[in-house]
Parts: sequence; C-alpha cells; structure tokens
Amino acid sequence: MAYSEDHIALAAEYALGTLDTEERAQVEAMMSVDRDFTAMVEAWEQKLGALNQMVGAVEPRPFIWENIKAAIGHSGAQEPLLLPEAAPPPIAEIARPAAAADNSNVIQFSRQARRWRNIATAMTAIAAALVAMVAVGLYQPDMLPDGLRPKPRTQMVEVKTPAAAAAPSAQYVAVLQKEGGAPAFILTVDGATKNFTIRKVGAAPEPGKSFELWLISDKLPKPRSLGVIGGSDFNISPALASYDSGIVNAATYAVTVEQAGGSPDGAPHSTPVFTGKLIETVPPPAAAR
Repeated sequence: MAYSEDHIALAAEYALGTLDTEERAQVEAMMSVDRDFTAMVEAWEQKLGALNQMVGAVEPRPFIWENIKAAIGHSGAQEPLLLPEAAPPPIAEIARPAAAADNSNVIQFSRQARRWRNIATAMTAIAAALVAMVAVGLYQPDMLPDGLRPKPRTQMVEVKTPAAAAAPSAQYVAVLQKEGGAPAFILTVDGATKNFTIRKVGAAPEPGKSFELWLISDKLPKPRSLGVIGGSDFNISPALASYDSGIVNAATYAVTVEQAGGSPDGAPHSTPVFTGKLIETVPPPAAAR
C-alpha cells in the first residue's frame, strides 16, 4: 500500500517518541487495523534503534526526580484541579469561518514541517552514529558493545614447503674395453634406480651387425641380455631394475657382436669383445658422512 508523506512522518515520529497524546492514539489506531503501516513503524524503530545501541544505560541520581517534581509543582500536596467553565465562542470567530479554515491549514503545515525536521534530525543522527561506529570498529573495537563488535576473521594461508632435494645416490662406472686396449664403451649405473647409461667411445660396429650388452654373474645360470646398443653415442635403459643390487654391483658386463637387431634367442652367439666391472665413483650418503 502506498502511504502519503504525512503517514510516513507519523510512523517515524511515533518511533522517535515525539508525538503528542492525540497523534500517538491516531498512530496506534492505524496500527491496529493496518499491518503494512505497523510494518513501516517497526522498520523505523529498527533504524532508529541503532542510536540506543551506541550508549549504555545510565541510572539517574536520586535528587533528579525530586528536582523534577519541585519544578512542576508536585513537591507538596496538590490542590484539586478546577476546569474553567466553557465560554461561548466570540461572535467574530463565528462570523469568520473562512479565516478559521485558513488557520487550520497553517497549523497542519506547521505540524508537517515539524515532523520532517524531526525526521531529518534523526536521520542525520543515525548517519553520524554509523560513521562513528565504523570508525570505532576499525580503530578501537573494544569500546563497542558485544553485539556490535566485528567478528575476528580467520584466514587460512597455505604454506607450500619446497620439496627437499633428493639425496645423491651412489654412482658406479665400468670401462668396457679389450684387455689392454683403449676404452670402447663407458657404462654408468645409478645405485638407487639402477638405471644405466652406456656411452660409445671408440667402438665401430661391423656392417650388418649389432653390439649387444650382457650381464654375467656367478649367481645366474647364464648371461642375461641388457639390450642392443643403439647407434647413438648415449643409450639409457632401466633393464637392471629387476636385478638385486649385489648382482648388479659385482657382475661382469660384456659386449658381443651379434646379427643385426641382436641375439634371436637371448643367448650370446660370439665371445665378448669388450668387458669391464663396475667401480664406485660416488659413495652413498651414509658412507659419505
């Protein structure tokens, strides 16, 4: 329902408590039959209630009430109140109804102006109170009542710890060569992963043939192929991963010349042309300390 400015002003002043007895009775009568108007009054009470929360309750001193009674003449016994007899209205006023109507318009306008001044004053006070409350909340939140104190914010911060650098593992190397000859291949084995790299140094394959690398150990019934050595200078392979470290570290590594593509049946078909054994070049961390 749409309300006039008068209705809105009445609701605001009722919430402020500045209406006289007749006007309060008028507002309460409207509230008893109009739910929307009641909701508007309650909205004003909620807006203006912020002013009360900014101050605490103060108990007046005992002598204040005595001073009030003395000021209004209630300190002694009261005389009975005698109402004056009603006098008939002056003839001049009866003869001038238009002027009385004009006066009533002036009185109504004055009331409206007073209401809106009161509302403007209240809204200014609310704005000032909110500004003060925000400032106090930012700089001195302990001064606010418990219900108005800002709640502390909890912010989760994820701290990522850089992964610790992997400790260096033991490194092994074998120089594969003919007895008393120059190195043909260099075999490097990582002690932790058992991945190996074989580097071609001085060996040149025969046409239509392939070099194949073998692991020879007295703990194994026969040599085990570690794969054909490719044509590039460096070849990396995980083929040792399935063998025990004791076998890997103590084995003899040999290179044979096989048909193109390597041995067809998993067994060497020529005597080794280059051999060598692993030696430790970088010790494991425990041994290093």
